[in-house]
Amino acid sequence: MWFKNLQLHRLPAHWTVTADQMQQWLAPLAFSAASSVENERRGWVSPRGDDALVYTINKQMLITYRAEKKLLPASVVTQFTKERALELEEQQGFKPGRKQMRELKEQVTDELLPRAFSIRRDTRVWIDPVNGWLAIDAASATVADDIIGLLVKSVTDLPLASVRPARSPVSAMTEWLLTGDAPAGFTLDRDTELRSAGEGNATVRYVGHALEAEDMRRHIEAGKQCMRLAMTWDDRVSFVLTPSLTLKRVTPLDVIKEAADPTAANDDERFESDFLLMTGELARLFAALTEALGGEEDLRAAA
Repeated sequence: MWFKNLQLHRLPAHWTVTADQMQQWLAPLAFSAASSVENERRGWVSPRGDDALVYTINKQMLITYRAEKKLLPASVVTQFTKERALELEEQQGFKPGRKQMRELKEQVTDELLPRAFSIRRDTRVWIDPVNGWLAIDAASATVADDIIGLLVKSVTDLPLASVRPARSPVSAMTEWLLTGDAPAGFTLDRDTELRSAGEGNATVRYVGHALEAEDMRRHIEAGKQCMRLAMTWDDRVSFVLTPSLTLKRVTPLDVIKEAADPTAANDDERFESDFLLMTGELARLFAALTEALGGEEDLRAAA
């Protein structure tokens, strides 16, 4: 059940919230299916398919956001609207105006919605109140923003903040490529993207290719900066780092897979074991990564 992507946000360390409190906050916005006249619905569902909206163990929490949207292609709406417009033209003797066309389109959309297919997308959110992290398993910033918006509506005075490393990921990744030296505990892998900040945004991508120091130096001296970099932490987790500090293509390596509990007798026990293993490893990864980026500004200021 490992997260494939990690959109990171900050909570106060040792945030005093319990699973029961979180359940009470989420319940009013629990997901219910969209009606025949609704285009979309959003809400919280159980991570394990039971009545609990919060799965928790060892103070770590998992919640699940569900978005349902009716699949109604614009081309279909346009086609039916044109047919209605022709019928209306025959009745009134002249072409419908803009206002009439707009009203026809709205009418056609309302009539077609009950016949449209529904698509549901579930996105998991991990809350670590011990170490102060909130991670969303989404590659898209738009999806993450939608989830944060619903979470802010659900949780009163949610103390959520952006992660603010002392050093920008772009600057750090560019230097690591230039020197060929990864930060302590990390290795540089064979995928990267360098992009020019100048006009034209000239871009060079390496996929499964050795990152030769001379090639990297030439691109960087020409004004390009590193925008994506594949890395491995402690031979345990590989990922791709981005400028927004989003981790993509997160993959546990063999040493972690071998650490999975072999005595788990059923799906519930395996899920519990995997969740404990994932949260423990990723919390250590986050700490190592923020340290590699010079620490966090807020925490350095407090110190």
